[in-house]
Amino acid sequence: MVLDLVQVRRRLLAERDEIERRRAELRAEFAGVVAAASDVATDDEHDPEGATIAYERSKTAALISQATDHLADVERALRRLDDGRYEICETCGATIAESRLEARPVARTCITCAQRDPAGRRGLYASS
Repeated sequence: MVLDLVQVRRRLLAERDEIERRRAELRAEFAGVVAAASDVATDDEHDPEGATIAYERSKTAALISQATDHLADVERALRRLDDGRYEICETCGATIAESRLEARPVARTCITCAQRDPAGRRGLYASS
């Protein structure tokens, strides 16, 4: 079976739209948490509500960061698709298995290279 790159593009575009929608929701939630913080004492350490607000602010910021990172992965996959490099491992140049790309459309490396470096620090974008 040959990977349907048109379907891959549709899937990535839909994922990008969903991530952007989710990020907008999270940013609105973050703004709400920040606004709530302005309604209570500014001493997070000693105010019982302060710790909860600080936690919510931190949690929401982390979720925004994760969504932003995932959005970058999707954008990178779309660029690789445009450049004809979507199915090529960024580390060794081998073909990435279709089953891997179906399971993880933003995969940049073949399974062999991914197992060697599970944190994904190798490849063309290692410094970004």
